[in-house]
Amino acid sequence: MSATAEVPGRDPFEARRAVGAAGLLREFNEIGVLSAADVHVAARLAALVGEDSEVVRLAAALAVRGPRLGHVFVDLTTIRDTASVESDEPVDLSGLPWPVVDRWLAELSGSELVAVGEDGESRPLRLLGTRLYLDRYWREERSVAADLNELTASGRLHVIAGGPGTGKTTRVARMVAELIEQAASTGTRPPLVALAAPTGKAAARLQEAVHAETARLAVGGEIRALLMALRASTLHRLLGWRPGSHSRFAHDRGNRLPHDVVIVDETSMVSLSLMARLVEAVRPGARLILVGDPGQLTSIEAGVVLGDIVGSDPGPRDTPGIVVLERVHRFGGGIATLADAIRRGDGDGAVAALRGAPADVTWLPVDVHESEAGLEQVRSRAVAAGVAVAAAAREGAADRALTALGGFRLLCAHRRGPYGVGDWNSRVQGWLAGEIEDIERRDYVGRPLLVTENDYELGLYNGDTGVIVQGAGERPTAAFERGGELLRISPLRLGAVETVYAMTIHKSQGSQFDTAVVLLPPESSRILTRELLYTAITRARTELILVGTEEAVRRAVGRPVARASGLGERLRGKRS
Repeated sequence: MSATAEVPGRDPFEARRAVGAAGLLREFNEIGVLSAADVHVAARLAALVGEDSEVVRLAAALAVRGPRLGHVFVDLTTIRDTASVESDEPVDLSGLPWPVVDRWLAELSGSELVAVGEDGESRPLRLLGTRLYLDRYWREERSVAADLNELTASGRLHVIAGGPGTGKTTRVARMVAELIEQAASTGTRPPLVALAAPTGKAAARLQEAVHAETARLAVGGEIRALLMALRASTLHRLLGWRPGSHSRFAHDRGNRLPHDVVIVDETSMVSLSLMARLVEAVRPGARLILVGDPGQLTSIEAGVVLGDIVGSDPGPRDTPGIVVLERVHRFGGGIATLADAIRRGDGDGAVAALRGAPADVTWLPVDVHESEAGLEQVRSRAVAAGVAVAAAAREGAADRALTALGGFRLLCAHRRGPYGVGDWNSRVQGWLAGEIEDIERRDYVGRPLLVTENDYELGLYNGDTGVIVQGAGERPTAAFERGGELLRISPLRLGAVETVYAMTIHKSQGSQFDTAVVLLPPESSRILTRELLYTAITRARTELILVGTEEAVRRAVGRPVARASGLGERLRGKRS
């Protein structure tokens, strides 16, 4: 199929088509490389300065496209080989009329849209060699690098990286305890500490983990009381969200945070833009402690900040400012061996770990859409887990119901389709139809709940899970666990909730389950990556059941998320 031809079967009025687009923008939009938004923004920018060059407009659209896909810039020498369409259906891009790179760069260098090099006046686009940035992301990359390098130079940046169960929270609690002890020994006030994370769910988990670790520390009563008094918040709340304001946050470079120590968990989910707002708000003299797993899924926005800071070496190390932990204290040996092979990109090692049939790992090498072979095990485990939750819920035993809910979870890569959450939630609910009374009702007793939007009034966060349990008298109640305490809420007060027999791997980030069943899509899925697979299998605390073909496993391990970012170079002095 010619790149200039319309894709067969495509609706000429679908939202992704840029009506009125012409020339190169039309061709790249028709085939799906550019969205309508990419085209319209590029056309508007070009119109502002009277730019009529097709290749400049195409470059501008690609620069707009980049952050939407997680890239900080577009590299014009490699985009021809790395461009893809946002579709699970294969599309032939070989016929696209890509500009000759030298001509492309020359026209960009002479355009009023483009500033060239690190200096010069502000323009919408910035060209550094063959890298084309939107000006905002170039500025954020530079400012984050400068601020992090300044923190590092004065010993105020600490990074604690490692997978689940490697002791990151233990390090955090001990570090804060030591800082409090140092203050006490010198007769100064204890440090003001902030705990934060990119999501409400992650913030709640951080607070619970620090409190749990504090209970095990051999520290004095005053220090213990200070640690137990710590409360975590989202980064947006810490910075003071101000909708409609110029800077968006109350705390910035002109109004710094008051804290002496700022601790951020799940840093892999922090985007370049949010990190820029955070580091500029850390006051002079304060410490910034970043905690997270660089092997996990990254922010849905542009950047791969934690990965850039830690670097490409996956091995353990303890160098000034950066600690990478590897020894796993939580899940079993088979899961740890598999996780290590995936993290290192060792496809043969991952398959060998699966075939070795360790006690804590079961591999069902089938495509769930094409074959039911072996899925009886998944069905029996899912039914047993659902029945256990419902039985406890009918007895009004909320704590047992929540424990049973956290003991088993189906994890999917997609939300929709035969490999998606919607299909598998319906499938499991169908399996349970003969086991759970009134399961067709909206708020049946035993219904597992997933919160899909933050509700600060109720103290619930996107990703929280709960269960409808029998309450006092005839009325059921929705039970959630918060910091070791039960939170009971009328189901009528709940807003955005879904049934959660299955959930996406993205949504599961930050959680763990005694048994996790990971349902892989086929190898053709564009979201099947090393980070997705690693995140999925490390959600299992004691038992992993992986359902997916060998081809899907190998494709995932061999496809790391490749995000264009220059932050790592700037942090290591390769770019000023």
